[in-house]
Amino acid sequence: MISVSRFTLRAAAAVAASIAMAASAQTADPVKVGLLSTLSGPGAGLGVDIRDGFQLAVKLAGNQLGGRPAEIIVADDNASPDIGRQTADRLVRRDKVDFMTGIVFTNVMLAVGAPTFAAQTFYVSANAGPSQYAGSQCNPYFFSASWQNDNLHEAAGQVVQDKGFKRVALIAPNYPAGKDAINGFKRFYKGEIVSETLPAFNQLNFGTEISQLRASKADAVYIFLPGGMGINFIKQFVAAGLSKDMMLFGPGFSGDEDVIKAVGDSMLGMFNTSQWSHDMDNAANKKFVAEFEKEYGRLPTLYAAQGYDAARLIDAAVRDSKGKLDDKAAVRKALKAAKFDSVRGPFKFNTNHFPIQDYHLRVITKDSKGRITNRMMGTVMKNHADAYVAQCKMPS
Repeated sequence: MISVSRFTLRAAAAVAASIAMAASAQTADPVKVGLLSTLSGPGAGLGVDIRDGFQLAVKLAGNQLGGRPAEIIVADDNASPDIGRQTADRLVRRDKVDFMTGIVFTNVMLAVGAPTFAAQTFYVSANAGPSQYAGSQCNPYFFSASWQNDNLHEAAGQVVQDKGFKRVALIAPNYPAGKDAINGFKRFYKGEIVSETLPAFNQLNFGTEISQLRASKADAVYIFLPGGMGINFIKQFVAAGLSKDMMLFGPGFSGDEDVIKAVGDSMLGMFNTSQWSHDMDNAANKKFVAEFEKEYGRLPTLYAAQGYDAARLIDAAVRDSKGKLDDKAAVRKALKAAKFDSVRGPFKFNTNHFPIQDYHLRVITKDSKGRITNRMMGTVMKNHADAYVAQCKMPS
């Protein structure tokens, strides 16, 4: 009996040691993130900023996520849904990433969702927030660290309404996020919409649209034209003399640091709405802005801020699930809790995994250093939730 007992104890000790070694090996394995973004073409600047913000957060965490080594696999989707879907399929099946992030454009995000969710891989969005994923197609593997597509435009609609503009022309690209933008703006603006124009995605010449605006007699123009589209439109709008008679408004994307740098003085006085601004007074944001300027030599955009927060959210989820990434329920619970200090201040998820957060008004002006940049003016919406959450029946 004694020998059997000793054997049993030795066997139990061996099993325990084996389990401990396996757990140790698991925590030593890298957390793999597929950062798939637009890194070429007219929208490349947006993807570069997401990438740079994300990688900065990982670097500041000692090149770790949740205490485990981090492996970031960066890929270019070329702003193409087909390329995005194929690359995402490779990342989740061959590279077996633990998380996906980085998509800029909604049409690419809608294509990438299918292979990502089918592989039960968590997607943490650093930008695109499709209305579909907020509503009837909400998914337990999708979390937005940015906003729902309509939200910045809803805030802009409220601003234009409050400022008393009576006749507004709307311009947004002819793709899903462009349609979300127009719907969001109109949800809160109650004046007359004199025109709705949907130019082709990545269109860069706006001669026809400029002529239509001149004929419309609008007193304000609201644009959602990301990347090179916005840069070219604003240059052509000002060159045509329309800025003398029409006030130009946009979401943060169309009045951000990348656009300001490309356009220059013509941006002065433009109002835009955002969930974030580089002059927000909280410790997490001050550290982010200072470290970003130190690392890259430029002011961060909201894209960079979203990339940074996406990394911080993943970091918190790995940490709070104790690195057990095979336990999907534990990782989902940790993501949902969102226990990290966001650069935008208070942050929490709604039941559809989209943020409930504040939206602010910014104006483009000169700062104390003489730089043309954004200054936050005030809060437009407090604890604002998206319009689609009631349609979400979140599967378990």
